[in-house]
Amino acid sequence: MPSEHPWRTIPTLPSNPSPPAPVCAWPHGHHAALFLSVDVDAETAWTDDDPTRTGHLVSLSFGGYEARVGTGKMLELFRQLGLSATFFIPGWVADTYPAMTEAIARDGHEIGHHGYHHLRPDPGSAFIEDELAQGFAALKRRLGVVPVGYRAPGGEFCEELRAALVRHGIIYSSSFRDDVRPYRHRLADGSPGTIELPVSANFDDWMLGLSARFSPRSIMAPRDVLGMWRDELDEVAEWGAMLTTVLHPQVSGRPMRLRLLREFLAHAMARGDVWLATGQQLAAHFAAATAGD
Repeated sequence: MPSEHPWRTIPTLPSNPSPPAPVCAWPHGHHAALFLSVDVDAETAWTDDDPTRTGHLVSLSFGGYEARVGTGKMLELFRQLGLSATFFIPGWVADTYPAMTEAIARDGHEIGHHGYHHLRPDPGSAFIEDELAQGFAALKRRLGVVPVGYRAPGGEFCEELRAALVRHGIIYSSSFRDDVRPYRHRLADGSPGTIELPVSANFDDWMLGLSARFSPRSIMAPRDVLGMWRDELDEVAEWGAMLTTVLHPQVSGRPMRLRLLREFLAHAMARGDVWLATGQQLAAHFAAATAGD
């Protein structure tokens, strides 16, 4: 008999909750929600899975753009539009670029946890607890913040991390890509986990517009991305759902990408029925709407 393919032995995932009930009506009569979130990775985006890149100075300069230009331009745009966002910041970035991260906090944006060195939390990783503890310590030390939201570096997760977030008092995560509505995680032992604000895969600018020299991907033209983003937001509103951005100042803080973001946010605001909210606001709304369930 032929041997079984490995995928046939994958167990039932304890991470999969039963389909959640639709969240209650969005506040203030809105038909949809837009979680405006930004990952400020700086150089850690380039060194997280390959420490030898610390000597590749031009590659690292993509990340260095955030403190020199990108983050400031995005903050300026959000001030012009009167918007509050959630910035997920690795502790190393807060330690290395205090002026940049202090400017984010000074503008009143929510600060979220994003690890310390932006190391991907794969199953069995020995550094999960250290990354959490060091990240908390850096954000408290530099910004006076104890974050309640978390985004997994590298867009990966594991059961150890899911349980650790609860122990550390994290209220919500924004890492999974399995829904268009908030839901609550269920731990392997059946106990409740954090609230999940799922990521919208089409709104990760890294996959669409990173102008890396050696990337195998061709960047998408801004007009094509804008059309895709507008269409998805309009359909999300028809569904009464939410979408979540994953923006990076080393991508969306560059000239043509910032113009794209400006035009998309103007479209979202002009609709008048989309709640542009921080992660903390969305999680609080979900918790209140599902209290007693």
